[in-house]
Amino acid sequence: MRKPSILVLYTGGTIGMMKDRNTGSLVPFDFGNIYEHLPVLRTLDYIIDMYSFENLIDSSNMTPDVWIEMAEKIEENYEKYDGFVVLHGSDTMAYSASALSFMLENLAKPIIFTGSQLPMGMVRSDARENFITSVEIAASKVDGETGVPEVCILFENQLLRGNRATKFNAENFNAFSSGNYPTLADVGIKIKYNREFIMEPTGRPLIVHKKFDRNVGILKLFPGITHDFVKHALSTPGLRGVILETFGSGNAPTSEWFLDELADAIRKGLIIYNVTQCKSGSVEMGRYETSLNLDKIGVISGYDITTESALAKMMYLLGEGFSHSDIKRYLQESLRGEITI
Repeated sequence: MRKPSILVLYTGGTIGMMKDRNTGSLVPFDFGNIYEHLPVLRTLDYIIDMYSFENLIDSSNMTPDVWIEMAEKIEENYEKYDGFVVLHGSDTMAYSASALSFMLENLAKPIIFTGSQLPMGMVRSDARENFITSVEIAASKVDGETGVPEVCILFENQLLRGNRATKFNAENFNAFSSGNYPTLADVGIKIKYNREFIMEPTGRPLIVHKKFDRNVGILKLFPGITHDFVKHALSTPGLRGVILETFGSGNAPTSEWFLDELADAIRKGLIIYNVTQCKSGSVEMGRYETSLNLDKIGVISGYDITTESALAKMMYLLGEGFSHSDIKRYLQESLRGEITI
């Protein structure tokens, strides 16, 4: 029987650090000697290959260029491996996982993002368990089929759909939540897969999209937001799309100046996407008067999409060159399981 084969991509982040024995400072982990550091991996009887990016980065420096580099490496090796594990800093992991989900159309193999709150070499590190579990899930089979053919995030004891996750805690090992979609698997003594929530492969060949338009911004509403602030944000040179982070179920100020600024920007071609600031729940435009006005002027509902996923989706759709009407339509459709309509 053929051994499962996994390619691990190391982009940087806390998980790939350990203390230097001489200086005590944190230095990059040598993944070339992974079996020496984690001999338990031998018991899995997998083929585990490592690829370390030439320029390792803190995830705070993540850019669409690095997303493209990740996708290209997966594309290059897609037929050679059963699954992929991406080691990534936790701060922007949900953005990257969302981006990869849109880039990899017709994905039929697991891509598991993971990281850690403490470096691999520390005594109480969560890195070892996250790494080992991610490798197991990437190699998993259920009834002979790929266990989780999605872009996912594995952290602590939960496997989450990547474009449904958000980082909500900077200190706990259980750092990610998925407020609007159930876990794909729960990790305990056994890994319990929740098959009813896992997407089925389309059976079509993988298509890799590599174009992003960065002319997108996020405008978070807050009490006391000023006319000048909104006006200048919406008139940013080259801006094509805005994620409007609203209150509650999609609510916003009813001030005439505020609605006029949004309406004027939309008339000029700006796409405004309504996403709730809440970690759980959905935009319901028209439920209250404060969101009905947004609907009337052409703001698009993001339903229960996360901000991270909304940003990646907007960049992807604009980058692919879809028409204005198609972009508005696709923003309100579930392309990769990112929203519930």
